Amino acid sequence: MKRSEILFGILRIPLDTLACLGALLIAYKLRVLNIDLIPNVQLLTTESNLPPLSYYLTHFAVPAVLVYIAVSASLQLYALKITLGPWREMGRVILASLLWVALIMAWFFLVQRQLFFSRLLLVHATFLLTMFVLLLRTLTLLLQRQLLGRGIGKRTVLSCGSSSLPVMIESELLRDVRYHYLGHEISNAGVAAQQHTEPIDLVLHTDPNPTSASAAELIEYCRSHQIGYAFVPPVFTDVPHQLSIGHLGLVPILRFEPTPLDGWGRVFKRLVDFVAGWLLLIVLSPLLLLIALLIFCTSGWPIFFVSTRVGQYGRERIPLLKFRTMCKNAEQKKKDLAHLSHRTDGPLFKIKNDPRVTPLGRILRRFSLDELPQLLNVILGHLSLVGPRPHLPEEVAKYTQLQKRVFTVRPGVTGFAQISGRSNLPFEEEMHLDMRYIEDWSLALDLWILWRTVFVVVFGKGAD
Repeated sequence: MKRSEILFGILRIPLDTLACLGALLIAYKLRVLNIDLIPNVQLLTTESNLPPLSYYLTHFAVPAVLVYIAVSASLQLYALKITLGPWREMGRVILASLLWVALIMAWFFLVQRQLFFSRLLLVHATFLLTMFVLLLRTLTLLLQRQLLGRGIGKRTVLSCGSSSLPVMIESELLRDVRYHYLGHEISNAGVAAQQHTEPIDLVLHTDPNPTSASAAELIEYCRSHQIGYAFVPPVFTDVPHQLSIGHLGLVPILRFEPTPLDGWGRVFKRLVDFVAGWLLLIVLSPLLLLIALLIFCTSGWPIFFVSTRVGQYGRERIPLLKFRTMCKNAEQKKKDLAHLSHRTDGPLFKIKNDPRVTPLGRILRRFSLDELPQLLNVILGHLSLVGPRPHLPEEVAKYTQLQKRVFTVRPGVTGFAQISGRSNLPFEEEMHLDMRYIEDWSLALDLWILWRTVFVVVFGKGAD
């Protein structure tokens, strides 16, 4: 580990101590002077139960600082090797402040069996503590980045092996200011020669093989020359963010999960789908009844069209419900019109200005109103509000192994591909966006897609 990493890691402890002590002293002074942090809003009362400053310092401020340092340490905010990004570190700082104030209140209420002598002082102290810690950590990060930019504290990295370093990893090493990438060596002799030219901090092995004498020799060389050794698992190089370290007994294993949409994420997504599906169905019920009446008056029965689609995991078949937008014998005419499909880049069947679509159907399709009955599919668990496009069985039969990854999650009414071009999107690009959604899923991403869907529907972009 670099000395600068150790220095900046240790430096965070006295800086947090200073921030906490400063916040407590300023909060005390504000309470003495009856000053609120919110302008023109008087939250404080003139009555004060504040103890003398000397008592406050020895019996509360100093112990409170120690508690904050302990809480921060438990959240790994003093790790010498920094692995958290700035936003994740900010989140842990805020969490540390909240846990700190909760512990103080619990101590006074449950152990001392009394209320804290000033609740507003605690509010001020918590706010100031969070701001001070974030400010000092930001300044520390900026100073560290300045030093790294001058070459101080950079970690020199060399890759080695008969296989070249994956482009994604090489790009990250060249981009990240913390690393100085020395290049790639095919043989162990090249590593030894490079070590004599410039000291190496880390060797990235691109083709590890536990039975290989060359791999054992490289590991032994790194151990005897105090060089860090890491290997790139070739099977997982394209999905690093889905890897986790687990154990089978005492044996460590690398585990790949197809999507972060698992565990509580799956529970939350289903709960949102069920509740939002019912709310939207109730709110939009007058519009649904009006569209049903218009379809009946213009082209008669049936009102709905049920299409069989492939569900999650590619095993089940789901009945996809839509308002009917085509003539009654549309499926019989499909074979006769197959040669007119403008989608030659994949197995999808699409015809521009499809003659089977009714005049009312064109309006419904332009604003995606024909898909509103799919809210019933969402409530029943066939679909999610957000997910990959639902697929026809005859289309799926032509999919490659890679394209079948889209069945990892439940298909959706709208999705990444739908807001990026709808029917005008090339098939390969549509698949790429669906797989990107699967691998990068989050509730925030779902909300963003739903928000974008509103604008896509209102302006009718990409409708055929």
